[in-house]
Amino acid sequence: MTMMRTSLFSHRTIRQGAISAVGSVKIKLLLACCIGLTLFVLAGRTASFMGWKQHAASLHRSSLPGKGYALLINTWRRNDLLKQSISHYASCPGLASIHIVWSEPDPPSESLLKVLNHIIQLNSKDGREIELKFDINKEDSLNNRFKEITDLKTDAVFSIDDDIIFPCTSVEFAFTVWQSAPDTMVGYVPRIHWVDKSKGNQDTYLYSGWWSVWWTGTYSMILSKAAFFHKKYLSMYTYEMPSSIREYVTQNRNCEDIAMSFLVANATVAPPIWVKGKIFEIGSTGISSLGGHSERRTHCLNWFAYKYGRMPLVSTSVKAVDSHSSWFW
Repeated sequence: MTMMRTSLFSHRTIRQGAISAVGSVKIKLLLACCIGLTLFVLAGRTASFMGWKQHAASLHRSSLPGKGYALLINTWRRNDLLKQSISHYASCPGLASIHIVWSEPDPPSESLLKVLNHIIQLNSKDGREIELKFDINKEDSLNNRFKEITDLKTDAVFSIDDDIIFPCTSVEFAFTVWQSAPDTMVGYVPRIHWVDKSKGNQDTYLYSGWWSVWWTGTYSMILSKAAFFHKKYLSMYTYEMPSSIREYVTQNRNCEDIAMSFLVANATVAPPIWVKGKIFEIGSTGISSLGGHSERRTHCLNWFAYKYGRMPLVSTSVKAVDSHSSWFW
């Protein structure tokens, strides 16, 4: 009897050991598969040349409804950045035309025009002809970026600074979002305003930057340094917005983007739409890095609200995410 129990115990021990070994192998295989899948996805997302052009060819213009969009690019004495930016965006399938806001004292040289046209021809896809125009201004004012363009052939305008790059896939996704709400401002750089409770009333406001948006998940503005909007707002900015606001922007060299946000919000009584996208900054820091920037922007908010007779900005927490390229929404 003792020998039989010993035998049974040995068989059970061997069997349990085998099961334990199989379970360990399964766990290791599962972990290996997870690690392998993670590495595969990360490798697939690794950007060649910072990822600006990856998968752009997979988006065909024929699959995009509408007439495409016009690139409205603001620049100032940074021709190298301008060339780099146009070289990239010329490869985006929805691009129909490029309008360069030129406010420098001297007009663009013939050599620059020739180089930019050559860059467009080299980088445009499927034999597309992309129109290039310089919108030349005599006065150096931040309002120039929103002057009416009478010969625009597209309803959609993609306003961009010359030192910021977005992958074409992100741009095309933002364009489709804008097409679903063409009266709205759609873009990548959100900001928020708050009621200044320290003042003891509801008519004084504070401007807050990215970290407040990140912490609260709430925003009320999309900066025009990277945003889609309807071309009608260029005319409204030039002819219908209170002229005192344009004068303020010229004198203070700030807040033209806030002025556009006020204009659109006042017309729509609706919030903008923030689109998730990767941002590649290729230039040096701008006026936002200067001391007192938030205070100046706060002054803009309150001055503009006073001129409108109310605060038109509408806050929201909605965020548009391309589920085809994101794990987490």
